[in-house]
Amino acid sequence: MSVAPDPAASIVPDWLSEPGDLNALCTKLWPANARRNSGGEIELGGLWASELASQFGTPLMVIDEDDARSRMRSTLEAFTAAFAEAGTSASIYYAGKAFLTGAVVQWVREEGLNLDVASLGELTLALRAGFPAERIGFHGNNKSVAELSCAIREGVGSIVLDSWYELERLTTLAREMGARPRVRIRVNSGVHASTHSYLATAHEDQKFGVTIADAERMAVQVAEENVLELLGFHSHIGSQIFETSGFLAAADRLLDLHDRTSKAIGRGLPELNLGGGFGIAYLEHETPLAPAHMATELARELAAQAAERGIPLPHVAFEPGRSLIGPAGVTFYEVGTIKAVHVGEGDAVRHYVSVDGGMSDNARPALYDADYTVRLASRASTADAMLVRVAGKHCESGDIVVHDDYLPSDLALGDLVAVPATGAYCHSLSSNYNYLTRPAIVAVRHGAAELMVRRETIEDLLMRDMTFSAAPTPHEQEPTA
Repeated sequence: MSVAPDPAASIVPDWLSEPGDLNALCTKLWPANARRNSGGEIELGGLWASELASQFGTPLMVIDEDDARSRMRSTLEAFTAAFAEAGTSASIYYAGKAFLTGAVVQWVREEGLNLDVASLGELTLALRAGFPAERIGFHGNNKSVAELSCAIREGVGSIVLDSWYELERLTTLAREMGARPRVRIRVNSGVHASTHSYLATAHEDQKFGVTIADAERMAVQVAEENVLELLGFHSHIGSQIFETSGFLAAADRLLDLHDRTSKAIGRGLPELNLGGGFGIAYLEHETPLAPAHMATELARELAAQAAERGIPLPHVAFEPGRSLIGPAGVTFYEVGTIKAVHVGEGDAVRHYVSVDGGMSDNARPALYDADYTVRLASRASTADAMLVRVAGKHCESGDIVVHDDYLPSDLALGDLVAVPATGAYCHSLSSNYNYLTRPAIVAVRHGAAELMVRRETIEDLLMRDMTFSAAPTPHEQEPTA
């Protein structure tokens, strides 16, 4: 007997299947300490969803501090051990652009990682939070004179040179300030990461870095002028990467460059920086490499590449951000409206669930067409599954938080829903579109919640509008001692 086709199947993406248990939390997507308590609520760090929402309001970003610290610690330990086995050392720079607050800076410092910043604002925050300047790397394709001057004055550990203009600018400042800043040269290795085109950063037709040929000439010039201290070369092939092949291909080209340059300037270069981009799971079918597996494979293969050239493997640095903080974050929203929409000419129905946040607190779906999952957070349910699209409250049709997932059919107004894996590039890319205020951010640990960033108010937004404020216009500020 033939079975009638499901009319909704045509609008369900191939990767999505109806879950057997709508209350289950996939361990790959959620912080290690996430669970449902005896009442059916999602619990993070020992605190219930309703407790957190009642105390701090929604939308609310919650960071599991133990989970974040554990990822930082295990990644550092894995790479340190693997590269020691390969005969060299390794360092991990936390990529601050993923998510940066004063508390996160302190976690990074306490767990022994270095820190990567990309603006005067990020640098100032790091220094004000007590992070040692010598453990900071400064990125950016257009660092201003003020930014470079501050980096020199504060003793930043390394500055990544991104162009010939920046080399000239930094050299001039170093002479004027009587300093000898340490630099890396960012190289377009030509290796393309298997990721969204906006996230792939090593191909030639983009704004970052210089060609391999230019990098060699720049290195020779730095050595001849003897004003800056050259550490080595830097590469970043993209983000959300699930395999080591791209890193190995980039390393192969950079080790050739490293070898040629060392011979040209008559001395070895102490390090090689392969950037970050380690991926995380946003969906149940995605399986990123574990840090220990990635570290072991990269160390073994890089050691073999160096041995083939008859050169020692230099100190190797990496710059992960998303993989350290992304899975530690969960965003809670309150359901405001539910709308059943018939799609196409058939009987397929998609339920639009509108929540009290949106693209102002998570721009990734609109920016990169990124996918997330969603679960009912304030209670458990035994109702049938319904296909949903979680939408934000902005006046924008592209304001989608979760494109496709299932929620219980008894979902009601006022319910709390939770979107996991929001620790990276959500707060960092947040905005005040439609004059929405940005959410509070809370760290949870051992049954206690600590406010990391308070919720914005309407008054915060109006203070910058000179119609309502007589405050003088601030100029670009520099860190104070």
